[in-house]
Amino acid sequence: MRQGPLSMLLCLLLLTPLAQAEEPQASTPLSLSAGSQITELQQRLKESETQREALSQQLQNADSERESAQLTRLRQENQRLKLQLKEAQASGLPRLLTDQQQWFLIGGGVALLAAVCGILASGTFRRRRQWLN
Repeated sequence: MRQGPLSMLLCLLLLTPLAQAEEPQASTPLSLSAGSQITELQQRLKESETQREALSQQLQNADSERESAQLTRLRQENQRLKLQLKEAQASGLPRLLTDQQQWFLIGGGVALLAAVCGILASGTFRRRRQWLN
C-alpha cells in the first residue's frame, strides 16, 4: 500500500472531531446559573466602583492636605523674609553709592594714583625737556 493515501486518511480522521467541535450550537435561553453569575458580577462591579470613589476621595484629601501644608510653609517663609528685609533696611544706613558707582570711583582712584606715580618717577622737568629736544 502506498504511504500517501494512508497519511491522508489519518489526517482526515484526526480533523473530524475538530470539525464537529466547531459546529455552532443551537442558542439556548440563559440558565439560572448564568443569571446568578451576571447579578454577582454586577454586585462586584458596584462594590469596586464604591471602593474606587472612596480611594479617589482619599487621594484628593491627601493632595489638599499636602498642598495646604506647603502653602503654610511658604507663607511662613515669606513672613520670615519680610522681617529680614525690614531689619536690614532699619539697621543699615542707606547706601550712598551703588556697586557700579563704587567701581567707577575705584578705577578713577587707581588712574589718579598711576598718574602721580608716573610724574614722581619721571624725575625733574629738565630731563623731560631734554628728551623732547
